[in-house]
Amino acid sequence: MCRLSMTMLLFLVFFYGPALAWAEESGFTTTAKGAVLMEAHHGKVLWQKEPHMRQPIASMVKIMTLLLAVEAVEQGKVKLTDTVTASEYAAGMGGSQIYLAPFEQMSLRELLIAIATGSANDASVAVAEHVAGSAEAFVEAMNSRARELGLKHTHYVNPTGLPAPGQYSCAQDQAALLREALRRPLFRELTRMKEYDLRDGEFKLWNTNKLLWWYKGADAGKTGWTNDAGFCLASSAAREGLRLIAVVLGCPEPKTHFRESIKLYNWGFARFQAVCLAKAGIRVAALPVERGVLDRTDVLTGADVTLVMPRGKDKGFTRRIVLPQRVEAPLVKGQPLGAWVVCREGKEVLKVSLVAARDVPRADFFGMFNKALKQVYGM
Repeated sequence: MCRLSMTMLLFLVFFYGPALAWAEESGFTTTAKGAVLMEAHHGKVLWQKEPHMRQPIASMVKIMTLLLAVEAVEQGKVKLTDTVTASEYAAGMGGSQIYLAPFEQMSLRELLIAIATGSANDASVAVAEHVAGSAEAFVEAMNSRARELGLKHTHYVNPTGLPAPGQYSCAQDQAALLREALRRPLFRELTRMKEYDLRDGEFKLWNTNKLLWWYKGADAGKTGWTNDAGFCLASSAAREGLRLIAVVLGCPEPKTHFRESIKLYNWGFARFQAVCLAKAGIRVAALPVERGVLDRTDVLTGADVTLVMPRGKDKGFTRRIVLPQRVEAPLVKGQPLGAWVVCREGKEVLKVSLVAARDVPRADFFGMFNKALKQVYGM
């Protein structure tokens, strides 16, 4: 993970510090054992309670299960149209399930829908076995991915979230994980489904995340519940260009994980706003390319240039484009070439990479010779 610059740290203290203090002074509380409200644009925490406390998270484990499966699809390792055969082990899972029979076959897409909507444990194991060869190998991949993402207070034992010694996470880690998962269009598609007719309509799936019905802008998330974990929810909602992520763990009673999440969202949307200066993929310049098969390359914004700040604090910002006069081939599409820098009172508060729009291979000798001829003779 990147270290924060001193200017960025000062920005966070200036903008987010007062908000956190206000929440504490106003008596803003939650019955959740651990909770985090994060803005999804940059991953900054707006409010927290015991964010690093390790505790069981029940079926919220399936966020990582879904993420690994979705990444496997993106990487071409598996296809949504794959036919998955349920093993006897997968079919024997208890708890929430779609009642897979041993050796029953179903498409990978439908199994992923069953995980995302109905929190199906049997589908989770079947997917794990299909993606990694065995549930054990899949769990190793889950923990490896957790380490890559810097989830220091997370450890997985199974892909379902069923109670198991040594399986735990924390609110901060789950917010960061959901933020990463939301970058995948397929994950967003799966987790925003409210309902699905499985087995030609013989088995109805309803999404366990009731915020999809109850809260305006809610469009993703995963619930969890066991006696040890209590009622848990990691979810996301977007309004007026601002996307927030709320995680509540260890809520004591049914439906309180929805109530506490709504409280967090209401607090966050009332006090923060997002100001988008430029969308991802916008052309901002063209640079000369030396020794390339092309003479120039377009430069694009590598991500949304979005500021998240307390409402009423959106004045006094300046922005500048930082680019070299020219670049040298070879270039790779998406390669950082410069930055869009936003400052306030002379201090840098946001930097977004500007990237190459396409691959530009290096020209060989004959290519360079022909280019030289064209320049000399106007050919």
